[in-house]
Amino acid sequence: MYLLLVAAVATERLAELVVSRRNLAWSMERGGRESGRGHYPVMVALHAGLLAGCLIETFGVGRRYVPALGRPMLALVLASQCLRWWCILTLGHRWNTRIVIVPGLPLIRRGPYRRLRHPNYVAVVVEGAALPLVHSAWVTAVTFTALDAVVLRVRIRAENAALRELVRDA
Repeated sequence: MYLLLVAAVATERLAELVVSRRNLAWSMERGGRESGRGHYPVMVALHAGLLAGCLIETFGVGRRYVPALGRPMLALVLASQCLRWWCILTLGHRWNTRIVIVPGLPLIRRGPYRRLRHPNYVAVVVEGAALPLVHSAWVTAVTFTALDAVVLRVRIRAENAALRELVRDA
């Protein structure tokens, strides 16, 4: 079952990339500017590594499923997916896996953005810790969380700088 869960998350990631590519084209047609390109390949590799780590640690090391841990972690994985797609639907064509700012468009302040500045990253952090722990892959959970903290620090700085530029230009 865990293999199916990881495969479902991988499929969801591919769906995100399809949406992102479509939205990137939409943004660029409207004069969009991409920021923070340098960290993007690292972020993609890290997220692919999360999925691989989940499977390698679970099946290669032989981590056991512990229902008292696995069930609440599964609930967190599902909740993070709901939050992620709420973000995607709220931003519409403006959502992207890259940092792309379209001049002249106002900031979104509805949906999860009404209360949080970066709700999608909350989903990333929760999922990154919870997905491996569904099947007790604690090394993957700790490693991904630590590395993701570094990547998110760089990414959020780049995104905030791009958003400040958008507000300044408005």
